[in-house]
Parts: sequence; C-alpha cells; structure tokens
Amino acid sequence: MQADTLQQYARNRVEELPGAGLEPPFGPDWEVFKVRGKVFMLITDIKGEPIVIVKADPEDGKALREQHEDITPGTT
Repeated sequence: MQADTLQQYARNRVEELPGAGLEPPFGPDWEVFKVRGKVFMLITDIKGEPIVIVKADPEDGKALREQHEDITPGTT
C-alpha cells in the first residue's frame, strides 16, 4: 500500500470510531487523533515522507514489527 494511501485509509477508519476526532495541538504539520482526550494516532509528512503513528501496547507493537518490516517504532 502506498504511504499516502495508508494515511487516507487511517483517516477513514477514524471516522468509523465513536467519539474519535481530529485535534491540532502540535501545529499544522501534524494531524492528531484523540478519543476521550487521549491521543491514539498521529499523521504527518514532516520528514518528507507520509507517516502514520499509532499508539499500541509495547508487546503488540513488537509483534507487529517482527511480522512487517515497514512497521517501525514511532520516533520522530
């Protein structure tokens, strides 16, 4: 899946989540999605490439990174 397509897919999924919404606390370069006041996903292309960061349990994130080489830790 193309990275920009992944970003749009992520945005579309957020629209399906009850109580989830977009908030801009980090400025115009970041799309920050929250539910019940808690951040769960960030979208940006601040480093010149489309990036989607999803909050996950550390063990779940580790398992996903082991299975999919395109998934990396969400550091910026």
